Amino acid sequence: MPRFREFCEIDRQSANRTIADYCEHLVKLGRFLESLDKHPIQATTQDLRTFLSKYQDKSPSTRANILKALKIFYRAFLKRPQLVESFKFPKRTYTPRFVPSKEDLQRSFCELTNDRDRAVFLMYATSGLRKSELLGLNLDDIDLENRLIIPKNAHTTGTTKNTWATCFNVEAQTYLKRYLAERQTEDKRLFPISQTTLRRIFRGTRKKIGIDIRPQVLREWFCCQLGELGVPDRYVDALCGRVPKSVLARHYTDYAPRKLKTIYDKANLTVLS
Repeated sequence: MPRFREFCEIDRQSANRTIADYCEHLVKLGRFLESLDKHPIQATTQDLRTFLSKYQDKSPSTRANILKALKIFYRAFLKRPQLVESFKFPKRTYTPRFVPSKEDLQRSFCELTNDRDRAVFLMYATSGLRKSELLGLNLDDIDLENRLIIPKNAHTTGTTKNTWATCFNVEAQTYLKRYLAERQTEDKRLFPISQTTLRRIFRGTRKKIGIDIRPQVLREWFCCQLGELGVPDRYVDALCGRVPKSVLARHYTDYAPRKLKTIYDKANLTVLS
């Protein structure tokens, strides 16, 4: 795994988030091959087919991500393209998004039991950050008083997923201050928690209220809310770290943090009121 990570980082110039995703999916493959008592290079196409069949009931996105990692691993890294050449990516059909209401978010928020979890929830809901992006923030990436997030070196390797600057609202600021005032750790990360802990936070609220609210859902809610509040699409994309597509958005739009902050504050995004 360390050699594969180095290959993705140096040979393929992949972004850190992409490398983490590949390795996360390959852990599953590693466990499977370990159960067969085989080294990955000894795997057959049938071995991979059997492994992939276990994910047939998962979403097309999940299956595509696993297959993408397998293709990179076997075709590019191990130089055994024949093992994966027969596997096609699942077709992804468009399905309309149905995001929870503000009332649903408020119900979920009320089930949280400490200021750290409340701060995590509100930061996802009001910043538009991806799951890994919030967990990857350091304390010095945050301007707490001005409610700005400017990650260091956030777009040095990524080509489609970048975060230049985004904001969070006064509600998130309030709970973030409470959390930071009481936390006791020298860890420089804003939220020094694992992916497992994060899943546990949202799984707990889902069991209590019966609504699937998690970081990706909060990101979708953020986008929808800003659109309803009149924020132009290109600024929503910028706050969410999506690369501009149109000529106007890419070359003739001001994305300076002060500009994004002005637009964000004018929208007056709220979760709890």
